[in-house]
Amino acid sequence: MSESRPVSEADLHAYADGFLDEADRKRVEDHLTDNPEAARVMADWQAQNEGLKNAFAAYSVSRPSDVELIAGPSTAAKSVTPRRLAMAAAAALIFMLGGLAGHFAPMVFKAPALTAMDALPHEARNAYLIYASEVRHPVEVFADQEAHLAKWLGKRLDITDLKVPNLQSIGFKLIGGRLLPVADKPGAMFMFENDAGRRVTVLVGRNGENRTTSFRFASTGGVETFYWIDGDLGYAVTGDIPRTLLQQIAEECYRQFPT
Repeated sequence: MSESRPVSEADLHAYADGFLDEADRKRVEDHLTDNPEAARVMADWQAQNEGLKNAFAAYSVSRPSDVELIAGPSTAAKSVTPRRLAMAAAAALIFMLGGLAGHFAPMVFKAPALTAMDALPHEARNAYLIYASEVRHPVEVFADQEAHLAKWLGKRLDITDLKVPNLQSIGFKLIGGRLLPVADKPGAMFMFENDAGRRVTVLVGRNGENRTTSFRFASTGGVETFYWIDGDLGYAVTGDIPRTLLQQIAEECYRQFPT
């Protein structure tokens, strides 16, 4: 079946997240009918989306300004339909529909230039691989200077109330942290370790181009990352540990970071 315009990866993500109008939804569904492999991947995305949404529903956040995430400032100022309000409320879920887009998309679709959101798990994984294996110099500032660490990194990221997550209830103690680039801007990395010597890193980066609020998961070579964007701040929790444990750590970090 012919298509009025090609179906982009952004269209597919919007379809999986339930953000398309009726005409665009029909256009994507026609595309999926003609592409069985794309339809299979879409089904995987939607299943993972539902699982993540259920897991983090207790921490969803809604704000009056959330309609601007979908409608934009000019449209939000006008009369808003119930359908658009529902779409905006859905977009406001911090831990929501995202699925395994970063993991499955390269199998079917040619990847476009990386956005800040796309780059976040890639940079988080690289930071983890580089620093988590270090024995003597994994961080710049160690845990015995935690207050200084938070103040220093908060100043560089322009976050006045940046706090280092406390993960001791999950069995991970702070090793320390360091300054590093995230999307070509100053970013912060905190590193934690459990009694078995397994390490996880928590990355924080700021990017003024961020306009969405979502929660996603990526996995490459056994290293897994939960990541999300809240306003113009991006967060990523990375480790070579069971996914359920990493998800628990991400949940705790989300609870503690400023919103």
